[in-house]
Amino acid sequence: MNINVVYFARYREAMGMDGEELNGTFATLEDVRQELLERGGNWSVLGEANLMCACNQDLCKLDEPVADGDEVAFFPPVTGG
Repeated sequence: MNINVVYFARYREAMGMDGEELNGTFATLEDVRQELLERGGNWSVLGEANLMCACNQDLCKLDEPVADGDEVAFFPPVTGG
């Protein structure tokens, strides 16, 4: 399965890239996140409890199913004043 992973805000800065294509076997966004966390180092920011995510530009939770060709996005929570 190929999925496109996109990183936003400080996650993009931590990874040093806007996104990437990821190949593997994933059932949910959590599976994708775990694959990335296994890289260690800067990727540990994806382990934050308040991480936000989207699948195909729709906000969702980590238990969201993923399919071949999906776009997955990870971003920190947005705050405002």
